[in-house]
Amino acid sequence: MHRREFLSGLASAALLGAADEEKAQVTLRIAPVSLDIGRGKTIKTVGYNGSVPGPVLRFTEGKPVTVDVINDTDVAEVVHWHGQQIPSSVDGSTEEGTPSVPPHGRRRYRFTPKPAGTRWYHTHIMAHADLTRAGFSGQYGFAIVEPAREPGNYDQEITLAAHHWEPSLAHMGPPDNGWEIAYQSATLNSKMLGAGEPLRVREGQRVLFRFLNASATDEIRLALAGHRFRVIAMDGNPLAQPKDVEFLYLDIGERIDALVEMNNPGVWVLGSTKDEERMMGMGMVVEYANKTGQPEWRAPAGIGRGPWDYALFSSDRPAPQPDHQIEMKFGKIPGNRVDFNHWTINGKGFPENGKIRLEKGKRYRLLFNNDTGDIHPLHLHRHTFEITQIGDKSMSGLMKDVISVARRSTAAIDFVADNPGVTLFHCHMQLHMDYGFMQLFDYTG
Repeated sequence: MHRREFLSGLASAALLGAADEEKAQVTLRIAPVSLDIGRGKTIKTVGYNGSVPGPVLRFTEGKPVTVDVINDTDVAEVVHWHGQQIPSSVDGSTEEGTPSVPPHGRRRYRFTPKPAGTRWYHTHIMAHADLTRAGFSGQYGFAIVEPAREPGNYDQEITLAAHHWEPSLAHMGPPDNGWEIAYQSATLNSKMLGAGEPLRVREGQRVLFRFLNASATDEIRLALAGHRFRVIAMDGNPLAQPKDVEFLYLDIGERIDALVEMNNPGVWVLGSTKDEERMMGMGMVVEYANKTGQPEWRAPAGIGRGPWDYALFSSDRPAPQPDHQIEMKFGKIPGNRVDFNHWTINGKGFPENGKIRLEKGKRYRLLFNNDTGDIHPLHLHRHTFEITQIGDKSMSGLMKDVISVARRSTAAIDFVADNPGVTLFHCHMQLHMDYGFMQLFDYTG
C-alpha cells in the first residue's frame, strides 16, 4: 500500500491535513441542523453542510474526485454514493467493507464517478428503533454525474427531494401485529406546501425536474396540476423512448428525470396525489410570471395503489439469456406486538444468509418472489441492472438501480458482474434493511 493511500484511509484530521495530501474537491460536514419547514414547525435533525438536502454535487463522468467527510456527531457514519459503479472500499456500506467515519473524525473518499446521470448520496447506517437516525435524518443530497458533453435541451433545471418528518411508532393490527412508522409532516426540499418561495417559471419554458424519493419508509406519487411529465431517465439512466405521463411514482431511493413544457399559465400545485399527504406538506407552488391567486390542484386520473407498470418504459423484446439464475424468495416474520417485523431472503435474514459467490463477466438473473404483503424497493449497489420481467410480462431496455416490487408478486432483473468486490443488495425501506432484508454478493477479478 502506498503512503498516500494509507494516509487517506485514516481518520486523523492531522494526518489528512498533511502537506502531501491534495485539497479535496468536495467537503461534506455531517452535523446537527435545525430546519424551519413551515407552518410553525422546526425539525431538529442531522444534515450535510448545514442544509437539507445537502449541497447538489456535480461530478464529471470519468474524472477522479476527492471527497473529505467530517463527522461532527457522536455516532459513526458512512456516506453511500448511490447509483455509482465504484469500488466496495468507497461505495459507502460497512457491510461491503467501507470504513465508517468515526464520531468527531473524518475520512477521505477517492473514486471516479460513473456512470453519468442523476445519482445521490446518503447515510447508510442502521436506525432500528431510533427514529432520528439513518434514513429518518436529513442526510441526503443529489450527486449529478455530468456526461462529457451535456446536451442542455432545457431552460431551467430543478432538483427536488421528497422526505417525511416527525416519525412515530404505530402498532399495526393482525395478522402481523408488528410496529410500523407514521409521520406528521412531509416536504419537497425541506419546505412544506405553501412555505418558502414558489418555483417561478415563464410560459414557453422547458423545465427539467430531477426528482428523488429520500423518504425512509414511504413511496410517493407526484403530479403537477395542469401539466404532464415527459420521463426521460429513471435512476439516472436515459430511456430509449421518453414517455409522457400524468403522474410520477417513486419508491424509496428511486429518481426520475422529467421534462415539463410550461404551456398552461397560472398558479399550480406540484405535490402528492394523496390528499392527506399534501395536507402533511408534500408539495410546492409553481407560479408563472405575471400570474397571481390561490394555487390550483387537479388530481390526475389512473392512480393505482401499487407500483406503476415499468413496462411503460421498456421494450417488449426479450432480454438476452443470462448465464446463471438466482432465485430469491422474500419472507416476513411478524413482530407480534413486541417487536418490528423481521425479513428473510430464502428463509434467512442478514447476516445469517452469508455471501452468494459470482463469477466476473457473467450475466446473472435475480428472480424475485415477494411472498409478503409489503411493497419492496430493492437496491443493488455498485451495478446497474435491467428489468427483465414483472409478473408474467417479459421486457428489456429499462436500466435502473432500484426496482419497486409489488405485494405478492414476482419480478426479475439482470446484471453483469463487471465491478468485482463485495456488493450489497437490500430493500431500501429502512425498517426492512435494519431487520434482515439484505444479501451480499462477492466476486473477484
